[in-house]
Amino acid sequence: MPLAVALAFLAGSADSIGFLEHSQLFMSFMSGNTTRFGVAASSFDWSGVTRFGSTIALFCFGAFAGTLVAAWAGRWRLSVLLGAQAVLLSIGNLLPEAPDAFPLHAYPVVLALGMLNATLQDEAGRSLALTYVTGTVVRFGTGLANMVLHKPAPSFWLQAPLWAGLTLGAVTGGFIQKALGPDAFLVPAALSASLAVAGIILTVALPGSGYVSNERSAQPDAHPDAPATAR
Repeated sequence: MPLAVALAFLAGSADSIGFLEHSQLFMSFMSGNTTRFGVAASSFDWSGVTRFGSTIALFCFGAFAGTLVAAWAGRWRLSVLLGAQAVLLSIGNLLPEAPDAFPLHAYPVVLALGMLNATLQDEAGRSLALTYVTGTVVRFGTGLANMVLHKPAPSFWLQAPLWAGLTLGAVTGGFIQKALGPDAFLVPAALSASLAVAGIILTVALPGSGYVSNERSAQPDAHPDAPATAR
C-alpha cells in the first residue's frame, strides 16, 4: 500500500504540473482528453483532434511498452520501470517547443505515466489505477456495497488511500508548478528515481516479496490461464 500511494502521488503531481504547463492538456487523465478530442472533432478543430488524439495514443503505447518492459525485466521490474519513468519525466524540458497540435515537450511525461500503470497490480492481476481516479472511486463504491452484502475484495482497502495519494499529489503539483515553472517536472522525476532505488533495495533484500515477484508479476491484466513470464 505505501508504494502504491507514493506512485499515485507521483502521478497526481505530474498530471497537475502538466495540466498547468501545457494549456490544460491532461498527462494521465485520458477520459478528460477523450472528451476534449470529441469536442474538437465536432468543431472541426483538427489541431485539437491531433493534440488530444496523439496524447491518448502515446499514453496507451506507454502502458503497452511498460508491460513488455516489465516482462523483460522480471523481478527487477520495479527499479527498471521507475528508473525509465524518472528519465522520461526529466527530459521533457529538453525538447523544443512545438505547435499545439504536437506537444512534443509533453509527450515524455505522457509516456512515463502510461508506463506507470504497468508497475503494480491487485490480487487478481489487474493493473492498479495509479494515474486516474474514476476506477478507484467506482471500486470503492462497489466495495462498500460488497461490505454490506458480505465482504469486499482485498484490494478495496487500497482504493481510498489511492484516491488520497492522487489528490494530494495534484494539490502539491499545483504549488510546485507555481514555484518552479517548467522545472517542476524534476520533482516527480526525483521521486520516481528515489522509488527506483527503493525497488533495487527491495529486490535485493526481499527477493521473495510480493513487491518483487508473483505469478503474474510481469503481465497485469493477463488471462488467468496465461503462463507467467517472470517468477
